[in-house]
Amino acid sequence: MEIWQIVGLALIVTILSVVLKQIRPEIALQLSILAGASIFILIISKIRVVVDLLQTLADQANISSYYLLIILKIVGVAYLAEFGAQICRDAGESALGTKIELAAKVGVIILAIPIIVAITESLVRLVP
Repeated sequence: MEIWQIVGLALIVTILSVVLKQIRPEIALQLSILAGASIFILIISKIRVVVDLLQTLADQANISSYYLLIILKIVGVAYLAEFGAQICRDAGESALGTKIELAAKVGVIILAIPIIVAITESLVRLVP
């Protein structure tokens, strides 16, 4: 699916949601969540292409796939947290959305520890 189709879908759902919020706000929120999940599903194939490219580049550069996996997990946590936080904000729960973002930041730091350790060890080996 091309970006113009995704934007079109999002605009249609937005218009429907605005109308539905006045009549049935709970359905408007469910429609918004469904549209967001649908868009995410539509772009999964594009994400796969990027992951394959990164794997090829990592193989060519002799970078361990372990570190590539960590980076991909970090990106996944960031995108998932943003998605969840926006859903919370759409539902009027801004504080909950902020908590999701905080948890994601902590999660990213925890996931990055092996990379930080590897970089630190490499620097220590370089300094005599």
